[in-house]
Amino acid sequence: MNLDAFPRITLFDAPTPIQRLDRIEMALGLRGARLFVKRDDLMGLGGGGNKLRKLEFLLGAAIGQGCDTFVTTGARQSNHARLSAAAAARMGLAAELMLTDTVPRTDEAYLHSGNQLLDGLFGATVHHLPRGADALAAAQMRAEELRAQGRNPYVVGAGGSSPVGALGYAACAAEIRAQESGLGLAFRTIVVANGSHGTHAGLAAGMDDPRRVLSFTVLAELAEAERGTLALANATRGLLGGAALDAGDIRIDGSQRGEAYGIPTEAMLAAVRLMARREGLLIDPVYSGKAFAGVLAGLAEGRLTGDVLFVMTGGTPGLYAYQPAFA
Repeated sequence: MNLDAFPRITLFDAPTPIQRLDRIEMALGLRGARLFVKRDDLMGLGGGGNKLRKLEFLLGAAIGQGCDTFVTTGARQSNHARLSAAAAARMGLAAELMLTDTVPRTDEAYLHSGNQLLDGLFGATVHHLPRGADALAAAQMRAEELRAQGRNPYVVGAGGSSPVGALGYAACAAEIRAQESGLGLAFRTIVVANGSHGTHAGLAAGMDDPRRVLSFTVLAELAEAERGTLALANATRGLLGGAALDAGDIRIDGSQRGEAYGIPTEAMLAAVRLMARREGLLIDPVYSGKAFAGVLAGLAEGRLTGDVLFVMTGGTPGLYAYQPAFA
């Protein structure tokens, strides 16, 4: 992979560490499996999280094009929107966020706490859109208004999950391979959450064996997640000059999605509590919480064996927006 061919800025210190979850192993009484976590929550900017990997390449491209306003989309409690606002502030750019009421909640915690609080604190201009609105179309319209004012906006869709954004996790794949070599490990399975597909697609694009990556969809239905992830992985590999993947290279599990995106499940609540009470680590309720619930189920049922790496993608501020569920 020639990642140096793409403009990139530095937003965090790499590599993020890999740690063993030995107290959870003890609690589960594991035999024939070991559990590790890659701490992509440990990124200092904006409260941390995996979207910074994508934003390194997205903002690199934007700044290279003379951007002065970064425009992006997401749900009301979007981690990508929060980190876009923080990264734009760090680089001296304006940020405008087109946020859709995707999750049917109107309680005070969800409307005003968590990422919503931080979006404003980082100085972003926030536009709230009703459920079902086409946020990307609204972002493009806003970009036209900004251009008419003499500004130079750069528009990014939900999750930063474009082929350019997914380069961030192609770079992460190389980072994991180097850490495996240094630690003397070979992960049989690398587990991530799958929302807008970029994390899984980037890892698949950059991995020696993309079938090592297993994701749990938390947003799209399974068939849609499979199609979207494969298409994005191949678009990213196209940028890198790699051969195309086929459907068998993309492994996605739909068992943890629950009723819909952002709606809590009992398995997610139990997984978040287990991580907090056994390891003192915080995982978010929308992405990593559901994916880690899938890890626990896979270990309990013997579907996950050997050395398993769970990529902990951050999103901790979202816990505050889900206070009623945990109460």
